Amino acid sequence: MAALIALLVTVTVLAQQATEPKNWTAAEDHQNMMAQLGIRKLRSGPSGNETAPNHANYDEATANPFPNLPEVLTLKNGRKVTSAEMWRNQRRPEIVEDFDREVFGRVPQNVPKVTWTVTQTVQGMVGSYSVVGKQLVGHVDNASFPAINVDIQMTLVTPADAKAAVPVMMMFGGGGNLAQLTAGATPAGRGAPAPGADPPATQQLIADGWGYASINPGSIQADNGAGLTKGIIGLVNKGQPRKPDDWGALRAWAWGASRGLDYLETDKAVDSKRVGIEGVSRYGKAALAAMAYDTRFAVVLVGSSGEGGAKLHRRNWGEAVENLTGSGEYHWMAGNFMKYGAEEAVFGSKNAGDIPVDAHELIALCAPRPTFISYGVPEKGDARWLDHQGSFMAAIAAGPVFRLLGAKDLGRSDNYKTEKMPAVNVSLLDGQLAWRQHDGGHTDGPNWKFFIPWADKFLGHTRLAK
Repeated sequence: MAALIALLVTVTVLAQQATEPKNWTAAEDHQNMMAQLGIRKLRSGPSGNETAPNHANYDEATANPFPNLPEVLTLKNGRKVTSAEMWRNQRRPEIVEDFDREVFGRVPQNVPKVTWTVTQTVQGMVGSYSVVGKQLVGHVDNASFPAINVDIQMTLVTPADAKAAVPVMMMFGGGGNLAQLTAGATPAGRGAPAPGADPPATQQLIADGWGYASINPGSIQADNGAGLTKGIIGLVNKGQPRKPDDWGALRAWAWGASRGLDYLETDKAVDSKRVGIEGVSRYGKAALAAMAYDTRFAVVLVGSSGEGGAKLHRRNWGEAVENLTGSGEYHWMAGNFMKYGAEEAVFGSKNAGDIPVDAHELIALCAPRPTFISYGVPEKGDARWLDHQGSFMAAIAAGPVFRLLGAKDLGRSDNYKTEKMPAVNVSLLDGQLAWRQHDGGHTDGPNWKFFIPWADKFLGHTRLAK
C-alpha cells in the first residue's frame, strides 16, 4: 500500500509539473543557466555609480581593449564579399546564425500562431487632427500549454482624413491608450515634452500623414529572469527553463513586433510596405533587433540603445558585457551569451573579444533600409553609461555594407578606430544610415522632427492631401 501511495504521489507531482510553469526567481533561473553552461563564476559588471570602487571606465585611453572588430564583409572561409548577392546569400546568413546562437537566441520553429482581433474602434483627436484608433489583441494559440496565456496588446492610430493607406511607425511602449484620443488629451508620445517644446512624436507623425502603432513588450515577454518560464518563451517551452541557445526577451519582443506587422499587413488603412519600428533604451535594442531580423520593416529609429543595441560589445566604456550576463539583465539575451562573462568555467574563461559578432554587424543587417541611430547627452540624463562614441564607431563600421547594397552611409571614412562622433545637434542625415545626437536626455523626442522628413525622403512619402 505504501508503495502504491508513493507511486500516486509521484504521478501527481509529474502531472503538476507538466501543467504548471516552473516558478523560479531570476537568481534561480540564472544559476540554472550557469550550470547548463558549466560556468562556476561570472565576472561582475561595472557599476553605473561613478563614485563606486568598481565604477565603469570612462577613459578613452583604455576603452578599446579589443580594437579589431570582426570583418563584416569577409566570409568565415576568408573570402571577401564583393556583391549584394554574396551578402544576401552567404554573409548575411552567417551573421544571423552567430547572433541566433550566441547573442539573442533562436526563435523556435514551433512558435504557435497569433490571431489578431480588433476589440475597440474609436474616433478621436491627436492634437488638432482627427484620427481613428483601434485597440488590438494578438492571442497566441496556447492549446499546447493552456497554463500560459499570451495576449499581445497593440493600438493603431491613423489619420481620419487619409485618402489612401498611410505609412506607420510602430513604437515599443505601453500598448496605447485609446481613452486619450477621446478625452481631448494629447498622447504623451516619447519623452513627454515640456511646454514650448516640440509636439509629441505621435502628433508629429499624424500631422505628416503617418499613422502610429504602440505595442506593449510586457504583454509579449516579461522584462525579468523570473518571467522566462512564462510569456511567449515559457509558452513554447511549456513552462520549463530555457536551453542555452533559446531566445531571450529582446528577441521575443522583436518577434512580437513582427507579429504586429503581420496584422498591419492586413489593415487597409496601412501602407504595409512602409512600416517602421522604434524604441528607446532597452526597447531601442529591441527595435534594432526587429529591424535587423525582419526585412519587412522599412525604417528604424534606434533611441539610446547602448550595450546590447548599437554599442560595441568590445568597448570598455560604461555598461559592459558583464552587466548583460548578470542576473539583472541576462534574460534579454540567449543563455549562451553568459559564456562571455565567464571567469571560471569548464571551457576556461571568455570575454567580449570572443563574441563572434558585434553591434556593427547588427546595424549592417538593417542595410540598405533607412536606419537612424539616436542619442541624447549625459548632461540631460542620456548617461555616459550608454557609450555614444562606441555606438558611432559601430555605425561607421557598418557603412561598407550600406554602400555595397547601393545605399549611402554616414559620409565618413571607414576607420572606426579614429572617427569621432560629430558635435551635439550636428546631423548626419544624408544617407540611409543616419546619426544624430540631440541635446536632450534619455529619449528620442528631440530627434523626431529630424527623423520624420528624413524617413519621408527615403521612403518616398509626401503628406497626403485632405
